[in-house]
Order: sequence, then C-alpha cells, then structure tokens
Amino acid sequence: MSDDAFRTHVLEITTGSGESVTDLTLECEAFLERAASGRDGLLNVFVPHATAGVAVLEAGAGSDADLLTVLRDLLPADDRWRHRHGSLGHGRDHVLPALVAPHATLPVIDGRLALGTWQSVCLVDTNRDNPDRKVRLSFLG
Repeated sequence: MSDDAFRTHVLEITTGSGESVTDLTLECEAFLERAASGRDGLLNVFVPHATAGVAVLEAGAGSDADLLTVLRDLLPADDRWRHRHGSLGHGRDHVLPALVAPHATLPVIDGRLALGTWQSVCLVDTNRDNPDRKVRLSFLG
C-alpha cells in the first residue's frame, strides 16, 4: 500500500448549546479533493465522543429536525437515567451512540462521495454540556 493510500484529517466542530444535526458533507468533499486525488476507496467518518453520532440523511428539508424529535421521544431529557453527571437527562446522551452510531463508512468513486441525491453526512449531537466536537475523516483507497 502506498503512503497516500490512507489519509486522515480531524475536523473541529462547534455544535452549540442545544441539540443539533450538523451537515458535514461539504467538509467531507473538501477532504476527499485533497486526499483521494480522483481514486476509488472508502471514507470513514468517526466521532470519538461517547455522546454523539454520525447519520446519513437528508439535511435541511426537515428530516434533521424530525430526527431530533424522534430522539427526544426515545431518549427524554429527564431524571430516569442512571448516568447522572451533567445537566438533567445527560444520561440519554450516552445512550445516543447505540442508536446513531459514532461512525459511517461511505464509498468514494473517482475521488467523490457516492451519496444518493438527497443524502448528507451529518454529525448528531444531543449533548448540551459539550459544544466542541472532533470528527475524524479517513480515506482509504
């Protein structure tokens, strides 16, 4: 395997003080322009946090807000959680990665993400206590 077959980069993202779905598609495409050089391969998107995940969904047309609504219904921010440090309901944030995995691996064809027409790569963060996130992008090709 050549030295440029594996490339990696860490994004620093600020998600704010509320629940959020942040579209990372443009950042992924910019990384692939530098890292893939027109090659086929795989892009892995990984969030090294215990309270965030990566989702592939339509962003900006209401699906991102719908996802947060579903997560609120499934994981209410109340006092039912055994994991109790942080703000009220923070324990639910630690359950989130079981439902929204902290990673996604996506095909890259000719140096570009092979997403469907309405698909976006998104960071999902329900943790109001930690607005600073890292997202590792890794290309193997």
